[in-house]
Amino acid sequence: MPKNKFFRYCYLNTYAFLLLFLSILAMAIPLFKISVWFLLPQGIVALYILSRAAKLFSTWPDKNRKYAVLYGKNKDQFNPETFKPFMQMPCGRLLTKVVLSDLGKKKEYRALKKMYKPSLIQSVKNAFAPPTKTAVYINEDFLKRKFQSPDQT
Repeated sequence: MPKNKFFRYCYLNTYAFLLLFLSILAMAIPLFKISVWFLLPQGIVALYILSRAAKLFSTWPDKNRKYAVLYGKNKDQFNPETFKPFMQMPCGRLLTKVVLSDLGKKKEYRALKKMYKPSLIQSVKNAFAPPTKTAVYINEDFLKRKFQSPDQT
């Protein structure tokens, strides 16, 4: 797993890069050869996918803060409960993998996945439920004093 900030950035934004590639691919398909009328829907779809990718890229500062909190809370003693909100979504699971890797506890991910990852049936049910937002409140002063990521030491 990545310890370098650049590789961490690339790894944690995997889904954003996939959406970016998909939007480029959506515009590269020559649908205009079939009919010129396909250009407008094709452009709308590509722009929508691109906007989703941009939204995911814009969450980097938040991911960085959450990384620092998870790393700090588990640096001295491993606490599986702190990973629970992050195991619910794919981006959070990527963050969990990076933190566990940097802590040297890669093997703990399998146990966390069994405990906290929703089953396929539960995931399908949640897909049709109204969206919820996971909020992690961070005291910046506490973060600066107590927790430092490995890049800052």
